[in-house]
Amino acid sequence: MREAYARRIAMRAPIKRALKEALEALEAEERKDTVLRNPARIAELKTEIERLEKRIAGVPFIDTYDLRYHQLSAQPQPSNQAVMFCVMDVSGSMTQNHKDIAKRFFLLLYLFLEKHYEKVELVFVRHHTAAREVSEEEFFYSRETGGTIVSSALSLVNKIIEKRYPVGQWNLYVAQASDGDNWDDDSNICRDLLVKQLMPQLQYYAYVEITPHDHQSLWHEYESVVKEFPERFAMRQIVEAGDIYPVFRELFKRRLSQS
Repeated sequence: MREAYARRIAMRAPIKRALKEALEALEAEERKDTVLRNPARIAELKTEIERLEKRIAGVPFIDTYDLRYHQLSAQPQPSNQAVMFCVMDVSGSMTQNHKDIAKRFFLLLYLFLEKHYEKVELVFVRHHTAAREVSEEEFFYSRETGGTIVSSALSLVNKIIEKRYPVGQWNLYVAQASDGDNWDDDSNICRDLLVKQLMPQLQYYAYVEITPHDHQSLWHEYESVVKEFPERFAMRQIVEAGDIYPVFRELFKRRLSQS
């Protein structure tokens, strides 16, 4: 497994460096005043970022060999490994643009965690009225319709932690992306799941709401979670792609200052 992990690192490292440079260049360009922005350069960078993301996606995060022998291998110390849960609403109101913004946010967090842990596993959980663990490809590109019950995803994350990621052996992170839609009666259930079950186990929970509109019930219930766990639960709004990097830095400013 160690050899497979080394292979993945070697294959992804130069692509990740190029992606980091492209993301930083895009963020710098998008932060310029409208008059000074170069639309052609922005389009070029977005195309390059998409190309690099596809190349990274082509390198499996976990080899089949790793999965086969995972139970037989010596486990690293808890401080050396982390799991990142990517949670995303895929109901009818979530457009491909929403998903593209979410993907860039998730990628920033993944690159951040890879700097701090020897091993990082990814778990993709998507939901509408029901939640499923899926592959990376299905997570970002499969189309769904229907309403939204966010608690289904939070419950599934908790079950996966119980089955596969003992708290004493893993550092647990959750990143959630949504446009804010949820059944009103479900939002208080989400709050209770977070406060009573998930947050006591997690290192950090980051929620981004991708919408230009006013916040709905989910946001307001999550505000009460921030009050309970101000050091480990953070939430921000993203309106457009140019907000991604500033929002990421704001969400992780304390951890970034320690890196």
